[in-house]
Amino acid sequence: MNEAQLRALVEGAAGAVVVLDDDGNVVAASAAARDADPGEVLTLYAGEPPTAYQELRAGFTAAVSHELRTPLARLLALLESVELPEADVSELVEAARQEVQQIRELIDDVLFLGELETGRGVVSLGATEAMPILEDIAEQLAERAARAGMAIRVGGDPSIELPLRPRMIRVVAENLAENSLRYAGLGATFELELARRDGEVVLTAADNGAGVSDEDLPRLFERFYRADRARASRGTGLGLAIVKHVVTSAGGRVEANAREGGGLEIRVVFPGRYETRK
Repeated sequence: MNEAQLRALVEGAAGAVVVLDDDGNVVAASAAARDADPGEVLTLYAGEPPTAYQELRAGFTAAVSHELRTPLARLLALLESVELPEADVSELVEAARQEVQQIRELIDDVLFLGELETGRGVVSLGATEAMPILEDIAEQLAERAARAGMAIRVGGDPSIELPLRPRMIRVVAENLAENSLRYAGLGATFELELARRDGEVVLTAADNGAGVSDEDLPRLFERFYRADRARASRGTGLGLAIVKHVVTSAGGRVEANAREGGGLEIRVVFPGRYETRK
């Protein structure tokens, strides 16, 4: 595992983790480590990559196991309820189907994140015109957004290209949209905008919904992290972690900010060398 992969793995950890080099300098640190007491921080050394890697992977495996227990427990309870007198079998089967889908989505996200971390999931093979992909995603999610009482809009410069494969642009935009659909709330509007700002290419995903507390903002991109109000969601808890990994692997960065007046804004930023098409 190279340094970039190690840094991405550490920064996405839900726990307090710090990696030091042989001279005691910080190589990488998770967001949780910045606010944790020294005694709560797991300290690893980059000079021993196999050990660091195994400990991080063990922690990730434990987190996955924990996340799987909840839908599996609900699924078991639903199946047991089928045998009860006067049980609504069709309703229980539909609820069980939803739990199976939740498990499938979690496994798919874990496998995809694993591909990214090991370098098997190539994120960038040149630049791609992004607007047609964003418009297609908005169209596909329009019905679901309507059921959630939300609106989806896409705008900006249609000539802008992003340094990502088409599939990866779709992964990023879909996860940003899914996050808003789950948490923004009734009556909110979600917008995807492509623009050039201060010499950089920016994809902005913003909503005017419930927003995120100041203490939750720095941890939004950690694996499996959920704010208190979001813990009942059926999301996998990996969507924004995947967004961050894809973007940083392509040389960009992600930023999360609370919007004035309420809502959440996530900015995907790439260096200005990715010019609009001539």
